[in-house]
Amino acid sequence: MAEKSFRVAVVGATGAVGNLMIQVLEERSFPVGELKLLASARSIGKSLPYKGRMLPVEELTEKSFRGVQLALFSAGSGVSRKFAPIAAEAGCVVVDNSSAFRMDPRIPLVVPEVNAHALGDHPTIIANPNCSTIQMVVALKPIQDAVGIRRIVVTTFQAVSGTGKRAIEELRRQVADLSEGREVTREVYPHQIAFNCFPHIGAFLDNGFTEEEMKMVNETRKIFEDPEIQVCATTVRVPVYFGHSESVNIETRAPISAERVREILSGAPGVIVVDDPGQHRYPVPLQAAGTDDTLVGRIRMDPSVENGLAMWVVADNIRKGAASNAVQIAEILAARNLI
Repeated sequence: MAEKSFRVAVVGATGAVGNLMIQVLEERSFPVGELKLLASARSIGKSLPYKGRMLPVEELTEKSFRGVQLALFSAGSGVSRKFAPIAAEAGCVVVDNSSAFRMDPRIPLVVPEVNAHALGDHPTIIANPNCSTIQMVVALKPIQDAVGIRRIVVTTFQAVSGTGKRAIEELRRQVADLSEGREVTREVYPHQIAFNCFPHIGAFLDNGFTEEEMKMVNETRKIFEDPEIQVCATTVRVPVYFGHSESVNIETRAPISAERVREILSGAPGVIVVDDPGQHRYPVPLQAAGTDDTLVGRIRMDPSVENGLAMWVVADNIRKGAASNAVQIAEILAARNLI
């Protein structure tokens, strides 16, 4: 019997994550029968490659989802708020990469390795978590299941690709300008990003934290289904093109050794343990870039607190942190006959 195929739309197809969604659909052999590439009117006339063909980019309108069964959104929260309900009303299942619906209690917030059960039986809109949250919960969920986690303190070191294509180009331009002795210009970030870093991702809130930091707090609680878990995040932008890194310190509810954590994580879905510091083996962004794995290393006891553990977590922020996570959700939907 022939494999069932689906009519799929990618919204925001010309962006960095949208481009990668198209690529990941092809790489993972998702059963696409027809692929629609949707973007704003200014992208009309562009074409993008898929399976050896160039597909035209169409303008996103309220009529775009007729006959479409699955839509992957990566065009910003404003577009999602407007068009995701329209797509759902047309009978399309939406996987949304923006922050628009993440904290809506009616909308599942899903990382397949962590909480695929949250999809339920009749999902219409599914939220993709924030990139930094995704890799952290993939690494921590096996520990949460084993002994429980009381508190998380995380500092992120986030690549410029998390901001988009313009940020990638800004870092490239600044590096070139500095190497040639030219004055550096800024368009995307408030500070020079080349050879620099700054603890500012998202707007600052009244509590002194940024939007990005509070996303990690609130999304972790929702994904783990534990409103009592304590999370403190500091998010830092660094001059790396692809791959977010995180220093993660946790307090577990029951004792567990670093050796046992390595054993658990070595068998966990989506995790690769890279942890032999004596041989200079620990996760780095260049190693994670272009992969869908979450790399974990520097696993060690924290003697400053009871039941304390520290680790280093790295993943490709626009693959596992965005495009690949969305396609993995789509694969589960297809396998469960939910689209």
